[in-house]
This record gives sequence, structure tokens and C-alpha cells, in this order.
Amino acid sequence: MNDRAAFTRMDQSTAADWQRIAGEFRHFSQSLPDRILAHLKLLDGDYDGFPIDRYSHCLQTATLALRDGRDEQYVVCALLHDIGDTLGCYNHPDIAAAILKPFVSEANHWMVQNHGIFQGYNFFHHLGMDRDMRDMFKGHEHYARTEEFIALYDNPAFDPQRETLPITEFEPMLRRVFAEPQQSVYKAALESSLGSA
Repeated sequence: MNDRAAFTRMDQSTAADWQRIAGEFRHFSQSLPDRILAHLKLLDGDYDGFPIDRYSHCLQTATLALRDGRDEQYVVCALLHDIGDTLGCYNHPDIAAAILKPFVSEANHWMVQNHGIFQGYNFFHHLGMDRDMRDMFKGHEHYARTEEFIALYDNPAFDPQRETLPITEFEPMLRRVFAEPQQSVYKAALESSLGSA
């Protein structure tokens, strides 16, 4: 590791530089699940007024989805749906959706991307906001899926007495989901470079 390219400007980089970078990327990308788990752990103890901390909420949401028989990708989306709370105070769904996008289906990505507005149905009116804001998505093919995610998993996952499985239950599936991207602008090029490395 730490084989470095020689350029000081991107437009002066060479194919040899990018072979080095692609070789280093293998190590970096393989540790992505570790970085995600570490960032998720930052939510531990962060109550910010809620009945349970944000970490427990994420675990509880994933527990509900797992117990309901959802597939691994869906459960991982449930686990990570609020991972953006630490950096995206005003847009946390965008952070989670950006992390998940290369690795999950379009339906799961859309669900995570928009879950904040759908959850708003349960509390926006207490803040003087329009609780029916989600209606702007009426007719969208993933509307019902996202509405169901909120109703079955995200909304009821604030209960200190509810079953909450430990992260060790979810870590193997998270590692499988993040093992390889389904889509990325870099996917083909990296696979080609890494395959020849």
C-alpha cells in the first residue's frame, strides 16, 4: 500500500499513475464496511431528545425488517437509513442514500432517499409543516414501498422495550451488500484494472 502517483495536477496524470491508484483502491474499497460500521457507531448515545438513541433506532428498524423476512439489502437499508444524522442535520436521508446508491436497487435507494419526507407524515404537523408533503410523490412507483417502510419499520422503532438485535447480527449482511457495487460510473474501469493487477 501507499504506492503513490507522481502528478501534481490531475490533467498531467498518466495511465501508470492510475494503475497505482486503482491498485490502492482495492485495499481502500475493501475496508468500506469497517468505515460504515464505525460511522454508524457515532450515533450510539446520541439521544437529541428522542426516547432511544439514534444507534438503537437504526438497530431496531433493521431488527423489525429482519424479523419480517425482508431480504439482506432491504435490512441493510433499514440499518443505515439514519446514518447521515451526524453530518446531514438538515438532509440526513441524502447522506444515507449517497452511501447506499452504488450497492442497492433503485427501489431501495429511492426509499432511503425519501424516507424523511414520508416519516414527516407522523410529526411535521407538530412543527407547523405539511404532514402530507409526501403526497408530492403520489403516483411514483416506489411510493407504497416507502410508505410501508415508515409504517412497519421506521415509525415504530423508538421503543426502549422493543427487541433490538446487536450490530453483530447485521454486520455479515452489511459486508455482503457492500462487497461489490451494482452500479457506479467507475465499476467497469476498476474491475478491469483490478482484474489485471
